Amino acid sequence: MAAGSAAVRPIALVGPTATGKSDLALDLAQALARRGADAEVVNADAMQLYRGMDIGTAKLPPGQRRGVPHHLLDVLDVTETATVAAYQRDARAAVDAVRARGRVPLVVGGSGLYVQAVLDDLEFPGTDPRLRARLDDDLATLGPAAMHARLAARDPDAARGILASNGRRIVRALEVVELTGRPFAASLPRPGVPRHDALLVGLDRDTDVLDDRIAARVDGMLAAGLVDEVRALAERGLREGVTASRAVGYREVLAHLDGAFDLDEARRRTVVATRRLVRRQRSWFRRDDRVRWLDAAAPDVVAVVLGRWDRQEPATGAPSRRA
Repeated sequence: MAAGSAAVRPIALVGPTATGKSDLALDLAQALARRGADAEVVNADAMQLYRGMDIGTAKLPPGQRRGVPHHLLDVLDVTETATVAAYQRDARAAVDAVRARGRVPLVVGGSGLYVQAVLDDLEFPGTDPRLRARLDDDLATLGPAAMHARLAARDPDAARGILASNGRRIVRALEVVELTGRPFAASLPRPGVPRHDALLVGLDRDTDVLDDRIAARVDGMLAAGLVDEVRALAERGLREGVTASRAVGYREVLAHLDGAFDLDEARRRTVVATRRLVRRQRSWFRRDDRVRWLDAAAPDVVAVVLGRWDRQEPATGAPSRRA
């Protein structure tokens, strides 16, 4: 298919971690290139935004990207907080630029809200640095339970939906309530009108197979030097990073380095946490009727995706009910 308005229809590869989305993206890009429709990858994995978080996020090294351009990798320091609003701004710009070059954007990742933020017309509440800093100071001084009580007084519905231990979420809810003067729920993103007629492809594997792949992946990360990576990032402020320090694998290895448990226990907890993440990702993407699910182990998965893209197979159903 020649480059043109049809040829630059985006393809989103979504689904649970460890299913093979990154490799499939490269296979698709090469298959498209053979047909004269070059492609570029736009990352939709929140933790791959961070510089230095390479092994634990399974980020493809530059030498393994087969010459395919990648966008929105390594754009944040670990001390910076990743926000959906900032990602939306940058990812939309990247997708639009790829399309303007007559190339196919491949939006690849398992962070559900990030995928929706770039593909749908969603608006996110802003932030106020001074207000956020004040609320963060209150959280550090008073603790999450007291802040949760404050939220319950201001917005009881929001408080019922947020764990009393989730300080970051409590602070965000209080910030939005104070900024907008409305309940927190009123500012949550709702399913929007799609910005692009994107083909959404969900990749998954048999649960037992994926569990084995996760265990093998964690073992491979540890063998590749994950502990040393986390130790180096800790020296650069990882523990102070609100978002980065919560990443699966990094959180567990940090606790190990702090003496909370041995490396075997860190490995076990990382495997368990990754499997929980998979369940959450499945739940998120299964709500979106536009996603076309494929077995990532199928030998013809590239041909099936390209066949659907060629046919301009319409997305049916509605965007995810949750945003």
